[in-house]
Order: sequence, then structure tokens, then C-alpha cells
Amino acid sequence: MDTVTPEEQAALVALLQVRPEKMRWGDITAEVLEAGSAVEVWERLVPPTLAPLPGEPEPLEAAAADIRRWADEGNTLLTILDAVYPARLRGVHQAPPVLFARGALRTDDLAVSVVGSRQASERGLQIAVGIARALVARDVTVSAGLALGIDTAAHRAALDQGGRTVAVVGTGINKTYPAANRGLHGEIADRGLLLSQFWPDAPPQKHNFLMRNATMSGYGLATVVVEAGEHSGARAQARLAVEHGRPVILTDFVVERNDWAKALIDRPGVHVADGMGTVLAVIDRLIAEESRIDDELRCLASA
Repeated sequence: MDTVTPEEQAALVALLQVRPEKMRWGDITAEVLEAGSAVEVWERLVPPTLAPLPGEPEPLEAAAADIRRWADEGNTLLTILDAVYPARLRGVHQAPPVLFARGALRTDDLAVSVVGSRQASERGLQIAVGIARALVARDVTVSAGLALGIDTAAHRAALDQGGRTVAVVGTGINKTYPAANRGLHGEIADRGLLLSQFWPDAPPQKHNFLMRNATMSGYGLATVVVEAGEHSGARAQARLAVEHGRPVILTDFVVERNDWAKALIDRPGVHVADGMGTVLAVIDRLIAEESRIDDELRCLASA
């Protein structure tokens, strides 16, 4: 696996923990990407001290110790400088500076998010299962947020079909939320991929889930919103996907019931599907376009 040096990992983690000049994580990420080195940014922003305060470890040493502990817990740390960092996600401005992973990493994962309400109807659950099965049949990864309802149905259907699924979670990767999905959490780590942008022991917090939705949108090729309410996380992800320039597929089920969905209809890249056939027709066009771009890039690389 092509990763940056331990020194670079420790410098980035230390920057995020210390937050010199009270910098936001996004600003730290931008600085590190521009410099191409977290060590360089650390040395520029954090003046050397003669000695750490009594009883406090030196920040770089503390970060290195944390990284070793996280690895012992079975977690893989990815920094935004790593070659194996998800390629599509790196292209959005909310790209997390670090990711924690359990499972099989794919840099160019061809994934589609299937998201929706936690209080899903039977029809919504059936649609989610049908879409997930169809994605597996096309060798496309099913991504979702491990929430109850639509997310759980999509993850479960992908696994039951022998396909790949990615759970982008809104807590630290060592936590299970909701508790009812503890078994699914472990099964996805074993057979798919768990991803988190939060410190491994971070508890669930409301603002985390919006950040998680941005990451899920950035990770995938497109987002399918199966069923959602006026204030759901799926609504937020649809808007973020439009911002990212990623296609959004809204079922007519969503559009009929939500003003926010009606307001998105005329935005570029937004599709309304009146049935499973329409959903899959849009996805097939996206896959074909992705394949064409990949072929062109290969030709350019070999020229």
C-alpha cells in the first residue's frame, strides 16, 4: 500500500490536534495540500519549544503514539496525501484531512450512494433493496451511512447479493451507531469497507452527520435519494451532491412529498425517476460515461 511516511502522518494528526492559530481543519487541509507535506506545514506554523510542559507529551510524539494505538485497534489511517486516499473524495472542498478505515480499500471505487429516511415506509425499503441489488449486478459499490431505514436496507441487500458496500459513518470508527446495527457494522468491516472522518472514539454528535453526508457524496459517483423528509440528512446530501457537481437521482416518491426535492428538479445533474427502470437507465449512462473517461485517460497516459 502506497502511503506517506509515519513522520508525515504524525505531523498531520498533530496539526489537527493542536490547531495552531486556531485554524479550522479545512484550512489545515488546504495548507498541507498546497505544501505537499504536513511536516513542512508543522515546522512553519508550530515554533519549536525548548521543552514540553511538565506532564505533557511533545505533540508529535503524542500523535505518533495515537497512530500506533489506532493501528493496534485494527484501524487504517489514511491522510489526504496518501495515494490510496479515495480519488473522487479528494476532489471536493470538504475532503477530510484524515480517514479511518476498516476493510478493503479501493482508490477508484465505483460507488453510488443509496440514502433516505430512518423511518422508511415499506415501499421505500423495497425500492432501496431493488436499487442495491441492481447496483451489485452492475459491479457497482453500494454506499450508505449505516443509519436505520433506507441505509440499512441498502447495505443489507448488497451484502446478501454478494456485493460490495461501504458505510460512511457519523461517529468514530470504534463506535457503533445506532446500537441496533452493531452486527451490520462488523459485517461491513469484514466484507466491505467502513469509513470515518472522526477520531476513532468520537461519539455521535448532530453536526457530524452533515459532515458525513458531504463525505459520502464526495466518495461516490452519484447519490440516489429513495425516500426522505423535509429535514432529513438525505436532503442535505442531495444539496451537497449538486454543489459537488455529482448527479442526484430523486425518486418520484421523494419529489411528490417534499418541497426541497421540487426545488432541486431544475438544477444541473438532478434526475427524477418515476420507477426502477428510470433509476437504472440514469445509472447505466453514468457508468458508461465513467468508462469512456477512463479509456481516454488510459490512451493519454500511453501516448
